[in-house]
Amino acid sequence: MSPAEAEAQQRRWRALVDERLPDAAREHPDWPVSRNHCFARILLDNACGGPWRESVAPPAWANMPPERLALAVSLGEAVLAGRQDLAALNHRSLLWRRKRSVPPAPRSLPGEGFSLRRWRLADDAPFAALCADPEVMRFFPAPKTARESQIEARALARRFDEDGFGPWVVEAPEGFCGFVGCWRPARPLPLGTLIGQESGLVEIGWRLARHAWGRGFAVRGARAALADAFSRCALTEVVAYTADLNAPSRRVMERLGMTETGGFDHPALPEGHPLRPHRLYRLAAADFMAGDAA
Repeated sequence: MSPAEAEAQQRRWRALVDERLPDAAREHPDWPVSRNHCFARILLDNACGGPWRESVAPPAWANMPPERLALAVSLGEAVLAGRQDLAALNHRSLLWRRKRSVPPAPRSLPGEGFSLRRWRLADDAPFAALCADPEVMRFFPAPKTARESQIEARALARRFDEDGFGPWVVEAPEGFCGFVGCWRPARPLPLGTLIGQESGLVEIGWRLARHAWGRGFAVRGARAALADAFSRCALTEVVAYTADLNAPSRRVMERLGMTETGGFDHPALPEGHPLRPHRLYRLAAADFMAGDAA
């Protein structure tokens, strides 16, 4: 991004939090905040994946990495368009700042031949190996460096503190096998035309090491995670999405009883990228519970 482009983005940010959102708040008495510094706190925290001052020196508008400030702006634009729930974003921000409580999550969930458990620092090395494996990451833009994997592991582990649920580590007798579970998307996605909403979404996903493939961990682990999220956390629905080309993950979604809803282009990937076309799947809690009862 050129200096001129960065400056233009900073101007958009200032106008968004100082003028447009406070002006819109007058017509939204249900919004949890109405002042500019509160809007900035909510959007910056959600763009950073935690309290923004932990990773960015003030003033944030001048020191935020351009891609993170762009995400903060896109979240604010989505709030104005009714595609993001400001209350949910505020709740997440306050959870990160330890000003809200969450439903307590167990330390582990049992499975047959495996268990789901919370993250440990010792998971960094096997998770980095998983994320560096080109075969595992063939449906991602690129494998991850060890540092990128460590940052992702911390963010995944923190989901339990933010929302009361998150992506669980899959633990087999030989040790770490990957993860499976639920989380709230950090980036606004163009799903409104497919499901009538873009706010309050919870997705389910998985990523497993090659040695864990073919053992049913994705399907059985996802079912255990869904049972916990639907019952303990009272979620009403989850979604899942993946690249059109990712037939293995699409088969897992179908085996979970999810319904394909349609396609969309992932906004994080450029035009013409082979992984940009994605498919969306949905699963209602009532349907999942009915399937378990059958």
